Amino acid sequence: MIRKSVYWPFVLSAAVAFSAWAAPAYIAAAENAHVTKPVDAAPTTDALLALEKQAHEAYIRGDGKFFENLLSDKWVAQQGGIRRSKADAVKRISGVRCEVGPGWALSEPRMLKIDKDAYVLSYESNLRGSCAENGKTEKLPDRARAATVWVRNGDRWQAVFHGENPIIDPSAPPSSDKKAEPGADAHTATDTNTGASAHNVTADPITGALMAAENAVSDAWRRHDAKTINELTANDIAFVDIYGTFTANKPATVKAWTSTLCNVSSFTLTNGVGTSVSPTVGIVTVTGSYVGTCGGQDISGQKIAENSVYVKVGGVWKWVFAFNSPM
Repeated sequence: MIRKSVYWPFVLSAAVAFSAWAAPAYIAAAENAHVTKPVDAAPTTDALLALEKQAHEAYIRGDGKFFENLLSDKWVAQQGGIRRSKADAVKRISGVRCEVGPGWALSEPRMLKIDKDAYVLSYESNLRGSCAENGKTEKLPDRARAATVWVRNGDRWQAVFHGENPIIDPSAPPSSDKKAEPGADAHTATDTNTGASAHNVTADPITGALMAAENAVSDAWRRHDAKTINELTANDIAFVDIYGTFTANKPATVKAWTSTLCNVSSFTLTNGVGTSVSPTVGIVTVTGSYVGTCGGQDISGQKIAENSVYVKVGGVWKWVFAFNSPM
């Protein structure tokens, strides 16, 4: 859903804001990073932000080995709508080299609890410089909104998802080099195609349930239905949209989703792949296509890479966080 935020798996992102990889992905967790004991203690915002900074530093120097321990084996990443593995991420990072000036910082951190073993940390980054990969150099955005989903693994925290979007004005987005055929795949709100083969990954059994939930939430968003949105989502939620806009809590997110920013008549969600992060937390990645406008811009035919996190509450999957990126 366009309402949702973007994502960034460890991939060199294009300078164009409407790239699904707008800013390199550098998630966090030191090689042997341990969080305060006892094991069930919640992480602090400062502790996770420190790990994020270490991860950025490792990404800048192309230290793939660092990420072998930082990333969970459940790592979820998309590139152009295609799922990539942890091994893909580590290999790609190992080939990246960046030149970043002094004074870069990670600021405005906000932490969201999914459950006692999973948290989201969102923040702004202001890296100024460029990164080179496979002989191609790309400028980094001056301001980006990032988010990482952290999961507990024993007595340490590992990243299972990371995304970054340049922060841009919704009313004046940069033009995109990629344009989908007008109206392609934008038909109805009920497509639950899992599309696992298209992603060359195996979808977990929860895929069907998460896709059904995702379609229901998307349709409530399309209709600006606050009552249904409240029913389908967890008590505390957050969201990052394709413009790098961050809503930090449930009232702000519901207000944004029921605003007139986006007016969509129909949508389809395809290529859905679900991943069980734990018995009570799942992530589904899908390709969204919409007919309508957002920020006064016609988004018909624009594909959106969507990454939604769900938590099981009372046996029901509830939407809790998402990061959306243009494709």
